[in-house]
Amino acid sequence: MTHVLVAGGGPVGLACAIEARMAGCQATVVEPRVGIIDKACGEGIMPGGVAALARLGVEPRGFPLRGVEYRDGRRAAQHRFAAGPALGVRRTTLHAALRDRAEQLGVRVVQGRVDAVAQDAGGVTAAGIRADWLLGADGLHSTVARATGLHAGTPRPRRRYGLRRHFAIEPWSELIEVHWTPLGELYVTPTGDGVVGIASLARRGVDFEEAIAAAPELAARLRGAEPRSELRGAGPFRQRTRARVVGRVLLVGDASGYVDALTGEGIRIGVAQARAAVDAIGRNDPSSYERAWREVTRDVRRLTGGLVRLAASPARGLVVPTASALPGVFAAAVERLAR
Repeated sequence: MTHVLVAGGGPVGLACAIEARMAGCQATVVEPRVGIIDKACGEGIMPGGVAALARLGVEPRGFPLRGVEYRDGRRAAQHRFAAGPALGVRRTTLHAALRDRAEQLGVRVVQGRVDAVAQDAGGVTAAGIRADWLLGADGLHSTVARATGLHAGTPRPRRRYGLRRHFAIEPWSELIEVHWTPLGELYVTPTGDGVVGIASLARRGVDFEEAIAAAPELAARLRGAEPRSELRGAGPFRQRTRARVVGRVLLVGDASGYVDALTGEGIRIGVAQARAAVDAIGRNDPSSYERAWREVTRDVRRLTGGLVRLAASPARGLVVPTASALPGVFAAAVERLAR
């Protein structure tokens, strides 16, 4: 028995458990993987995400990032964050910091897998554990979303995938660089200790070396740099859900629906959702989470969704020139997503 059962022990799942403990609830996390979990991602935590993690008592070491710069080989547009820096953090470093905080607060972590969900008026059972509430934070391919009938599929025309690898090279900028190429986007995120992470977002079939070669300026910088991690992949990113709540089950993070990794807001949004979900169950009003979820994700659904549609259209080549020609608009969009 537990009050709050969290399916998924990644960063958002651990944030859910930490929120539950901070609210005075018993919390159990069920996760099939053991130890520190890595994942292919851009590893840049926006300023709002840094503040949200600090509220949980989590302050991982990383590389301060002062803004965002779009580049296409001919033009560039940049904006520096108004409310303090973002942070480049290795995913493993972030996960370790969250695990330590969860352990400090008395979160129970159980190795297991949620394959089915059964619920009634009094509670939920999953992975052999009975709970008052289940928070599904088990990622893009959420078993909880599928088991509860909340998953609505992945639109084929917008299927995009991510690849990531780290290189031993000193950072050359304090900005998150996003290189726009005909094949996709490349994120450059320094993570500290002489390491820079490179993540590509593109359609299926574009390999990592091909993606980098499409950005000659970046390829020249990386020439001769020693890889410091294995190549990892993730996707497809676009995931839809019919709703975020059914009975005593609430979906949080990527499991609740995901637009695209293009603007790097995953951790910030996930932590905000974790707080909203725990607030809703604390009031015994799960339906209020649906409203809170829509509020928390409004900007990303509109701004990121619009940018993804533009990136997939014939007007893709106008993204960086337009951002460069309209710096005020670019700055406003970045600030909305960074806050």
